[in-house]
Amino acid sequence: MYQQYFNFSELPFSISPDPHFMYMSERHQEGLAHLLYGINRGGGFVALTGEVGTGKTTLCHCLLQQLPDNVDIALILNPKLTALELLATICDELGIRHNSMPITAKNLIDAINHYLLTAYANGRRTVLLIDEAQNLSMTVLEQIRLLTNLETSKAKLLQIILVGQPELNKMLARQDLRQLNQRITARYHLLPLSLEETRAYIQHRLRVCKGNYRLFNPAAIRKVYQYSSGVPRLINILCDRALLGAYATNAGVITPAIIRRAAAEVMGSARSKWRWYGATALVLCVAATMGFELWRPALSLIKPAKPVATQQTALPPPVTAKIAEPSLNQHLENTGLTLTGALAEALQVWRETAPADTAVDCHAVAALGLSCLSGKASWQELLGIDRPAILAFSGAAGQKHYALLTSVDHDHAELRVKNDTRQFPLAELLANWDGNYLLLWRPPRPGITEIAPPQQSEAVLWLRERLEKVNGKPAGDMESPIFDETLKAELIAFQRRQHLTPDGIAGARTLIHLDNQSVASASPHLAITTR
Repeated sequence: MYQQYFNFSELPFSISPDPHFMYMSERHQEGLAHLLYGINRGGGFVALTGEVGTGKTTLCHCLLQQLPDNVDIALILNPKLTALELLATICDELGIRHNSMPITAKNLIDAINHYLLTAYANGRRTVLLIDEAQNLSMTVLEQIRLLTNLETSKAKLLQIILVGQPELNKMLARQDLRQLNQRITARYHLLPLSLEETRAYIQHRLRVCKGNYRLFNPAAIRKVYQYSSGVPRLINILCDRALLGAYATNAGVITPAIIRRAAAEVMGSARSKWRWYGATALVLCVAATMGFELWRPALSLIKPAKPVATQQTALPPPVTAKIAEPSLNQHLENTGLTLTGALAEALQVWRETAPADTAVDCHAVAALGLSCLSGKASWQELLGIDRPAILAFSGAAGQKHYALLTSVDHDHAELRVKNDTRQFPLAELLANWDGNYLLLWRPPRPGITEIAPPQQSEAVLWLRERLEKVNGKPAGDMESPIFDETLKAELIAFQRRQHLTPDGIAGARTLIHLDNQSVASASPHLAITTR
């Protein structure tokens, strides 16, 4: 009813788990990173828990869109099954034929095991994701644990993700489920949003539907947080009802008073006046729908009336959000940027000129004193590296598209494609990015991309000096060019502080983080806004 009134392209506060509206708070990013880590590690269990409405299911939908191409997934949304029904459902989800055999647990497990072995031999991995896992019975949980025994001599054949409410943690802590609990390789508890995240969440959803992100004034947002405690589903319900109330009363801005009335309505103690507004709006909407065709000729002759102005109904001037049209995938398909083209874009950011006589690749980049670093990372890891990065996206037909990431904030990511910088919703980027990246960095010495024991060189002197500056220590009188145990211990301590692999080897990632700690760094960085 209020969509046209506020000029929304779609309803901003639907409670359906639409990844298009996914607001990746720091908590959600960490939760997604844990899920991806568990899947990439392979084998065992991953557990994601959180209170009702905190976004677990939406996060799972986002995960499904980021799975590697070689992963097959069986999704169980209704876990109130017997052990036999669970096995049959897994077969149905994976396309394993079992109708011709007697329906017994042994036959179903044998069929699943045969499928998993074949998939493993073909380079594929299989994931079982169970939502609302707190509803699983003890018998079914034990059957699920036994499924992880399907393995080769080198690898587990099935990765299992359990998603549920906090009661799931209590179940797993039971003494008789300790074998299952010990097999959980990654677990994360999703907390509600903070006040600042609630503000960013509301504004993000308004931007996605091309609405005025200042529609809710600051005091109203504080009221939303007070009533919802930062639970996204409650935020959606409150905001949706508040927009309906604003529409029914011809208000242009959402105020604390509107939020209070909305909370009274959705929390079961509605006021009769507010109910009257809602009923009036419904009657008007139905009447308008039924009578539109009848009155179309007459309506065409009538000029629209000017809205009646009140003290608080003036709608603020619309703020144009820099959301790219068309969508991210359409834009990348239209531009068709290759990896070579994206490398040329990256060189421009580094203020280097691409060679005119040879193709732009990592060999050409090395001639300019730069190096390539590529791999697969979580979103948090990529932000930690803090360099403009070429991201790989999978197109509809399986082809790869590439774009250079240059800037990030809570809601959007800025991509540079063929000298055109555009912003896209961060949720859309995370839903389509396959986790692969390539970035440029400048080694401390030409050709030195790793410094490790027992190396003896000027590069070791540079590493020792840089660590002393980072740690605030005075430079030693007798600097040694030998990579000794003392230097290795200091390097490991630095790597741990930076959440790097503490292997005592200054590889590309470690050298980049050391450069980030230098005030004299001339490297381009990501423009990261944490508002």
